[in-house]
Amino acid sequence: MEEKKRVPFTSAMSPLERGVAIGWLAVHVYLLPKLLGRLYAAGTIDAAGANLLCYGVGAMALLALLWRFWRREFDALCDYGPGALLEVAKAYGVLLLCNLAINLALMLFGRTENPNNAAVFSLAEEDLGGTAALAVFLAPLVEEPMFRGGVFGLLRRYSRAAAYAASMLLFALYHVWSFALGDVRLWLYTLQYLPAGFLLARCYEKTNSLWTSVFLHMTVNGVSMLAISALRAYL
Repeated sequence: MEEKKRVPFTSAMSPLERGVAIGWLAVHVYLLPKLLGRLYAAGTIDAAGANLLCYGVGAMALLALLWRFWRREFDALCDYGPGALLEVAKAYGVLLLCNLAINLALMLFGRTENPNNAAVFSLAEEDLGGTAALAVFLAPLVEEPMFRGGVFGLLRRYSRAAAYAASMLLFALYHVWSFALGDVRLWLYTLQYLPAGFLLARCYEKTNSLWTSVFLHMTVNGVSMLAISALRAYL
């Protein structure tokens, strides 16, 4: 039986585009939060508004600065065809199973509440619409260029294993580090983000289009926001 050949990974940022995508990590993780933190401390904006503004600025900046890259990725998405939606559906199904297994394992350690999820729920109580817009539309447009387009795309040229490992780990640490600095036990929650990091990179690699990982990211966050909305209505 003839072995199925892997489709070559051809998606690539230019050096300038890659510099923007990876460089925005510092802006997004440090510079913008520091600036918006001062506005929050002064009472100018609330926490939900600060987060929405942080991601809104990031999404607009990365759409504008990486416009040509986004356009090339859209062409690649069209070339791949409707199969991209199937890849998103399959990845989401696998992610649900992985999350179930990891959540059960965390329960054995007595850990049940992800601090990042708790923060999102708190923001949703302040502004459900704004938090939903942030999670479903803005966050994927900021995080996918940084972690998949920038980190994964750069390392994929040299080592496939390193590309997956680095992008998965950075993606996981990004969601937990601000909480875990105050409680080392919270580093355990990085485990919950590793499957998503892998599957997002896998969709990107398989379809040669970052838009596929964006759509998967939107799907994951969209379902989570629907769950939060339903829980708030119930409570």
